[in-house]
Amino acid sequence: MKAPPKARLTLDKVVVRVVQVPLRRPIVAKIGEFKKWPFILIDVQTKEGVIGHSYAEPYRVTAARSVVALIEDMAEEQRGKLVAPFDRFEEAMRSLHLMGRQGVMLVAIAALDMAMWDALAKASGLPLAVLLGGAVGPVRAYNTNGLWLTPIDRLADEASALIAEGDFTALKIRLGRDALRDDLKAIAEVRRAAGDDIVLMSDFNQGLSFSAAKRRLHQLDDQGLEWFEEPIVFDDLAGSARLASELKTPVQIGENIYGPRHFLQAVEAGAADCYMPDLGRIGGVTGWLRSAAIAGAANLPLSTHLYPEFSAHLMRVTETADWLEWPDWGNPILAEPFEIRDGAIHVPDRPGAGIAWDEAAVKKFAI
Repeated sequence: MKAPPKARLTLDKVVVRVVQVPLRRPIVAKIGEFKKWPFILIDVQTKEGVIGHSYAEPYRVTAARSVVALIEDMAEEQRGKLVAPFDRFEEAMRSLHLMGRQGVMLVAIAALDMAMWDALAKASGLPLAVLLGGAVGPVRAYNTNGLWLTPIDRLADEASALIAEGDFTALKIRLGRDALRDDLKAIAEVRRAAGDDIVLMSDFNQGLSFSAAKRRLHQLDDQGLEWFEEPIVFDDLAGSARLASELKTPVQIGENIYGPRHFLQAVEAGAADCYMPDLGRIGGVTGWLRSAAIAGAANLPLSTHLYPEFSAHLMRVTETADWLEWPDWGNPILAEPFEIRDGAIHVPDRPGAGIAWDEAAVKKFAI
């Protein structure tokens, strides 16, 4: 007979590990070049024996040490308290009143928040999406695992390979090369291989000044792109709003928004036409849910940035859910990666967020 769900969980301790995973296709973007990608693995252990998993993505391995220290300090503050993510989130956010609600502190809050939600869903015997009032199923996705600022003559073959990885109907290309003609050629090469029906998102990775963005985006505005993502530095909300008001192509921002209040500030500023919060910066599951309510009330499309497993569950309960970004960078350390087919990520019918570590791989890639 199946054991009854555990109604209450108490946080006992948190185990944090760092790994660095080789990328199948190196990242080449305005933000830098990466051949490996670091992950911080978080295991929230409860006195009842339920363990919640999550991970954080610090981008650079040199940043991992400080993030780990913050996670461990925050976990010690929460030790012995109920696994109640809303309460713990508010408690942690109040602790930042004197330091500010941005930066790695919020990444630490998000990491613990996601692991606690995973533990709660496991204790209830439900997938996270179901615990939140939704259902498991597909979430439409675009493949983000290539089409970087690499040689243009490689883009067509890469686009074909990216589509084949899951019958994708949407891809992301990185733009902002030195010359307009090279951006145009890159777009043409991808469409030559993928077909004119491909949905093509573009990302500038904050690589343009405002004046350069104003000129370049107007020059690309007739290319039928799904969106222009982060053309300028992320905290120039006024500049982003000016671009959004002038262009036909939607302006997309959000991965560098820290927490629901910062999200509201961006929305009130009219900074973009659509948004894509990053779970590590928006505040995990709790931060997403509160930001998604704002987006829903404003009728703003909401897409995801990284963290595809947790993000897929959340998209199933998001009013204005748009596109899920599909990076496969964490697959080598997962015991059972999510299924990708028919251009969608499929949320599995298993308790929690559906992630577990491949311990042999974790040991192999540990740093």
